[in-house]
Amino acid sequence: MAREIEISTLDLRYESYRMRNSAQEKRLLALIAERGIDEPLEGIDGVSGPVLLNGFKRVRCARKLHIEAVPYVSLGQDEAVGIVGLLRISANKSLSILEQARFIDELKRVHGLDVAQIAHELGRSKSWVSMRLGLMREMSERVRGKLFSGAFPVYAYMYTLRQFMRMNSVSRAEVEAFVEATSGKQLSVRDVEQLAYGYFRGPESFREEILKGNVHLPLQRLKQVPDEPNGCSKLERVLLGDLEIVQKYMQRVMGKCEDRRLCNRAFWAQANLLSAGILSRAGAFYQSMRRFYDRSGKAGGDLPVAPGGSRSEKDRASDERQS
Repeated sequence: MAREIEISTLDLRYESYRMRNSAQEKRLLALIAERGIDEPLEGIDGVSGPVLLNGFKRVRCARKLHIEAVPYVSLGQDEAVGIVGLLRISANKSLSILEQARFIDELKRVHGLDVAQIAHELGRSKSWVSMRLGLMREMSERVRGKLFSGAFPVYAYMYTLRQFMRMNSVSRAEVEAFVEATSGKQLSVRDVEQLAYGYFRGPESFREEILKGNVHLPLQRLKQVPDEPNGCSKLERVLLGDLEIVQKYMQRVMGKCEDRRLCNRAFWAQANLLSAGILSRAGAFYQSMRRFYDRSGKAGGDLPVAPGGSRSEKDRASDERQS
């Protein structure tokens, strides 16, 4: 049964576990101003007072409208039981996958339930629970804060940044830096996707521009590049793929060459032959890439500048000699 309680008595410790959406909250504010709060808030009857689990948007709207008392329903006296109850009806309460993950992580980390117990209590599979726990593990505190505060689009994180982490070995620190640099700038999901592609796969100068918070100039440059892949010929698409592979494997090889575990004599003999072949072509390769870079810059207009781009002929000749 619902009962009236004073807003001032509510414990809001779980407010950061729920996603913020300013547009939804504005619509809700107008609705409450017209009709009042007709759906009860839900929480746990704690020792020192009610602990809120569901209804944080309504509380914020009520405060703006100077409403002091709100309808409230208790989900029990035990926090774990209350969280399980909220998750069970999450389809009706529209908990997002990240909100589910946050509460499931709380059940495991704070209340000591294992994956099998959580799955049993929720009537879900263990893989369903594990997937949500994995979301929390791969997310840093700062990224979590930006997502739950509404400063960074959740869809862009779930379906763009996580793909870079999985498929391109992008670290959590790199993702965190990108999220920090692009949060709170009212970017669309498409904007974030374009910036992420340039940030993680483009030149260092492009990344530095984003890290400085200057996201609009890189976006303007990227929008000059056609979205439609069919705008390229088959040869052009193949070459773009080859360039992407070269860039990827250059980074991988540079990292692995420093590994102290490389000690097998047979390995070193073969590696010496292969590296000699690579070095014998290095000068010609870098000359070719430099000419290609200059050609693509002139044809593509004001596109992102690669490291060392737009330099003098003297500097370029020096590079070629060193190569």
